[in-house]
Amino acid sequence: MKRVIFSLYIDIPEDELDYQPPFHNDTIPKTIRTKERMKEYYEWLKFMQQKYAESLGIDYKLFGYDKNYIDYKNMFNEKYPVITSYNIVNFYKIHLMYEMAKEYDEILYLDFDAVPVSNINFFDHWDVTNNGVAILRNVRPVDTMCNQLAASKEKYERNGKTFSVRSPTAKYWNARALLIDQNMSGTNDVYNTGIVGISSNDLEKLNYWEDFSSILKLMTELKSDDGMWPEHLRSMFGWDNETIWSFRMNTNNVSKQWLDEKWHHFMDKWNYIPESTNLVHVINKEFGYVKQWYEKNHI
Repeated sequence: MKRVIFSLYIDIPEDELDYQPPFHNDTIPKTIRTKERMKEYYEWLKFMQQKYAESLGIDYKLFGYDKNYIDYKNMFNEKYPVITSYNIVNFYKIHLMYEMAKEYDEILYLDFDAVPVSNINFFDHWDVTNNGVAILRNVRPVDTMCNQLAASKEKYERNGKTFSVRSPTAKYWNARALLIDQNMSGTNDVYNTGIVGISSNDLEKLNYWEDFSSILKLMTELKSDDGMWPEHLRSMFGWDNETIWSFRMNTNNVSKQWLDEKWHHFMDKWNYIPESTNLVHVINKEFGYVKQWYEKNHI
């Protein structure tokens, strides 16, 4: 059984960043703050992921802003000019999963802001070969009923804005629209691909890139078509990797197992790490807090 842990660090140029509102209790746009903090803590983040892999005797690979990425980005810009640099990066990590699957049987992908804080072996707890993809089901509030969206409709009518295209609610409805177009029920899960354990066999079954251009074309049509979906919903539709991931998991009936808080601690609005945590996904980019916590509690 050959295994790998890999990550990706792409420092998106500032003029290619799409505006996102600040993190909780911050004043700087989220994209700018992320760029600053990732660069500031680059060496420590790399060290923590590499050290974890080495402690398990597993290969570690970190990909960056190199010729391969530039070629990939240029291809996307030429073929799909509507796709933002942020979304290109997130498609690229899935492309890299398939590249890793050419050599490895089991893969653990970590976003660069996902920090291992223990030496417990992920693969000892998550049998990704026999039990399916190990991934987080995003259980943050998602408005899955039309009547729950009344407030967002009123907000849209007032100022032309509702949920962010990056929000779990946006991804749920976007995937729902894709599935219904394929004559399926539309029921779906919102996935977070910041930490993914997957086998080469399940990547093949997922078949993520099948008719990719057609899927992006359909997403564009659903966003612009004023037929079935009301405007305040369509304003949330986009072209992101997790919407397509949910669509593929459903259409190709891929097995999954839900990561728990120990293996995908979602540190967002509050700086808090439970003692039993193994992997911290530092959504709010408070890496200084995580570093201090680790230095105080490390094994």
